[in-house]
Amino acid sequence: MSRPVIGITCYVEPAAFTVWRMPAALLPYTYVEHVERAGGQPVILPPAGDPASLAGRLDGLIVAGGGDVDPARYGERPHPRTGYVRESRDEAEFGLVRAALSAGLPFLGVCRGMQVLNVHLGGTLHQHLPDVVGHDGHSPAPGEFGHLPVRPVPGTALSKVLGDDEVAAAHYHHQAADRLGDGLTVAATCEDGTVEAVELAGHPFALAVQWHPEAGEDGPLFEALVAAATAGDRHW
Repeated sequence: MSRPVIGITCYVEPAAFTVWRMPAALLPYTYVEHVERAGGQPVILPPAGDPASLAGRLDGLIVAGGGDVDPARYGERPHPRTGYVRESRDEAEFGLVRAALSAGLPFLGVCRGMQVLNVHLGGTLHQHLPDVVGHDGHSPAPGEFGHLPVRPVPGTALSKVLGDDEVAAAHYHHQAADRLGDGLTVAATCEDGTVEAVELAGHPFALAVQWHPEAGEDGPLFEALVAAATAGDRHW
């Protein structure tokens, strides 16, 4: 039986490798490892050409973490701490999310991916979360994950995957959902009230988390995505 093809969006940033320093399409390899371990065939999707046109050739989609979404997409001016906005990536990923949801493609958003989903559906973002919650525990220092537990909402699709108890989570985000997009429901929160996961009603599998499951040792969220992608009717 062939592996379901799971597209994963990626960064385009200056990078150094072997003897070279140049712009590169890149992705933390833990995404690839989790998808492969769960039984999927990972395919990296750079923000070039028309990646949305590939939705019909994929079995599942992951919108990965990354820089901030352009606040103009939800009608706001940039906060002084909003950064790493990449218009080409915004354009590609918003198109991919639109195509994936239209096709009923199993979808997992990670960190930025949750924000893209929320804004695509008409929601807004807190542009700098410490202004709202009064601490920097969700992103304590450059290159350092925060470790705040999150609690799935009982009865949600997320709770079927992770259970109802608190989940240890690796955080690296200074933004989060404010007003939820159309059709989204809260699937997990942090103790400070931050929305840490959302899911889309009426879709076979459309789930997004604000933390970084790819940074963990196990991958039930990736396993659930691959299982949904493997199912012939795309229902989990």
